[in-house]
Amino acid sequence: MSRTDFNTLLEAGAHFGHLKRKWNPKMAPYIFMEKNGIHIIDLHKTVLKIDEAAAAIKQIAKSGRRVLFVATKKQAKEIVAEKVAAVGMPYVTERWAGGMLTNFPTIRKAVKKMATIDKMTADGTFDNFSKREKLQIA
Repeated sequence: MSRTDFNTLLEAGAHFGHLKRKWNPKMAPYIFMEKNGIHIIDLHKTVLKIDEAAAAIKQIAKSGRRVLFVATKKQAKEIVAEKVAAVGMPYVTERWAGGMLTNFPTIRKAVKKMATIDKMTADGTFDNFSKREKLQIA
């Protein structure tokens, strides 16, 4: 994988941050300066962190585990969908349900229930239930 360099990030406009009044104080070490009410992100630190993240992703992929890629910004949606689909990892490019990561066990349970209902519908066992039983299951 090619190393990310400072000039590539600069050309892409990765140095533009949020408005000064909408910042998170934990970002202070990564802010280079403030200009016209917008924080300018330190790209030297960004390059280091991107390389750290790439190394971590590489280790996870080598171990056979899955990585969920999230890109909801319109500029990144198509690129991420194309690249991630090529490697066969899961990804989200549209708005997703709130708490998808923080409330994952509940979401997993709901998905399993839906899969069970789909399976029952496909093999015909769902049709054998009464209307009341169907409503209780669904």
